[in-house]
Amino acid sequence: MDERTGGLTPLEDEAHAWIRRLVSGEATAADAEALRQWCGLSPAHATAFSVASQFWDAFGAAGQSLMPGKKAAIAPRRISQDNRPMGRRVFLGGLLAASAAGFMIVRPPLDLWPSLPELNADYRTGIGEQRKVIMGDGVAVQMNSRTSISIGSGKEAGIFNLIAGEASFRTQQPRSEPFSVLAAGGRVSALNARFDVRLRGSGACVTCLAEQVHVRYQGQIITLGAGQRVTYGGEGLENIVAINPAEVTAWQDGLMVFNMTPLSDVIEELNRYRSGRIILLKRDIAHAPVNGRFRIDRPNEALAQIERAFDVRGRLLPGGIVLLG
Repeated sequence: MDERTGGLTPLEDEAHAWIRRLVSGEATAADAEALRQWCGLSPAHATAFSVASQFWDAFGAAGQSLMPGKKAAIAPRRISQDNRPMGRRVFLGGLLAASAAGFMIVRPPLDLWPSLPELNADYRTGIGEQRKVIMGDGVAVQMNSRTSISIGSGKEAGIFNLIAGEASFRTQQPRSEPFSVLAAGGRVSALNARFDVRLRGSGACVTCLAEQVHVRYQGQIITLGAGQRVTYGGEGLENIVAINPAEVTAWQDGLMVFNMTPLSDVIEELNRYRSGRIILLKRDIAHAPVNGRFRIDRPNEALAQIERAFDVRGRLLPGGIVLLG
């Protein structure tokens, strides 16, 4: 930071411009490659991007300290711009910053922008975008907002890799060979079926909508029938639960439907359809139930209703970040 003006140095400003581009929801794989090259121009460039990323990441880590009456130290650190020879410690620090910058590109803080694997996916949807794709082997895929899918080839033909988001799969015609969807370390296989797969944290949620699907995770295998769901991750497969298919597929009709849904899950769903991120600071209401139907193209209307219903106030920060508390 420029101590004379109290503002950002030109290099810091460039780094934050990269962040704004990534957060916009319009970033491409070409942008990611250009950013890699920019970070590789010098250790100072890598440091600037690493610090700018940490600035955004601090909104999550320092969320509690941003409550009224508290202050958070989230301003970027000063980046040296002098021309003195670079010592070994500074050089090593630059290498660490370059590694951190690369990590921020691959795994963005707070999921504020698409990761590198998402940007390099065969098919990807942006914020609030949905897309239908008919694959050559007769499988139809409907992709929800912020979803990325890669298609296998050669020996991996007929295998879909859900990298991020949520997608619904169905066969267009009777098949003699099953197809599979890989998601969060699990494998979902079906012959002639319709099902939904959604990534949640480090795990996934699989819902069978018609016929049967087989779910394999960490050596465990279960079969789901129509109207059944299973979640996996961490320790393994959880218990099968019955669901209302109309609620699961509501997103395909442009709706979010909540029926006694914990507020934290509602916030997670809203984050799918808007730029930035909503962070719930009042953890004591995280499990409060929510009922309602909302338009997915109007997530801020749903947020306003939540503020009124739970008597909380959203504090809007740069990048579309909302601190709700």
